[in-house]
Amino acid sequence: MITLEQIDKERVPQHVAIIMDGNGRWAMKQQHERLFGHQSAFTAVRQAVEAAVQTGVKYLTLYTFSTENWNRPQAEVEGLMELLIKAVREETKTLMDNNVRLTMIGELNRIPERSRTMLQQCMDQTADNTAMTLILALSYSSRWEVAEALKEICRQGLKPEEVNEDTLRRYLTTRDYPDPDLLIRTGGELRVSNFLLWQMAYTEFYFSEQLWPDFRHEDFYAAIHEYQSRQRRFGKTGAQVEAQKALP
Repeated sequence: MITLEQIDKERVPQHVAIIMDGNGRWAMKQQHERLFGHQSAFTAVRQAVEAAVQTGVKYLTLYTFSTENWNRPQAEVEGLMELLIKAVREETKTLMDNNVRLTMIGELNRIPERSRTMLQQCMDQTADNTAMTLILALSYSSRWEVAEALKEICRQGLKPEEVNEDTLRRYLTTRDYPDPDLLIRTGGELRVSNFLLWQMAYTEFYFSEQLWPDFRHEDFYAAIHEYQSRQRRFGKTGAQVEAQKALP
């Protein structure tokens, strides 16, 4: 078991993204409906936020609800929206206690007004917090995000020669945040599920068999510890990376 003391605070990823997978399967194992798994996920979210603050992570993005999730049974979607309100109401104190700022990305106009209002209140209350920024990806998908960015570029009338990687980045919903250094996915699945595809060009991936409701501080520490054992090359050779580190 990895402990907080084993984490090198000088080499912590600035931005961690998490695909919180396994709620439904966890509930089935407990012989409950899927919504019970989503309810039980609150503890894991709290533990991940606390662990991120403890290790010194500055940005934590949670894939909370994808645009594809709107296709789930209506009862489950409505239940998830109610759980979202409950979670924000109950966890605002946790965010304040940990000096965490809440923000959101996604197609937010699809979120029910009551949920949006509660989220906005939490964002306003936590706006001045500085330890970490918690980003909820709500009604989000990467293909939607890129398509919306391209639409806006067209509306602005930019010429083809004026468009490059930096141009597109400025129109993404994540333009105010650095790209993720580390992606954690629980639940044993080995895919990224339409999440931050543009931003994860050089992200390190960490896949865990742990179902999300069982995720705890130690699991977050383990992911950070594994990340710190890797050499990030960004297309360079290992020798080039080491040579760059040696520069004054």
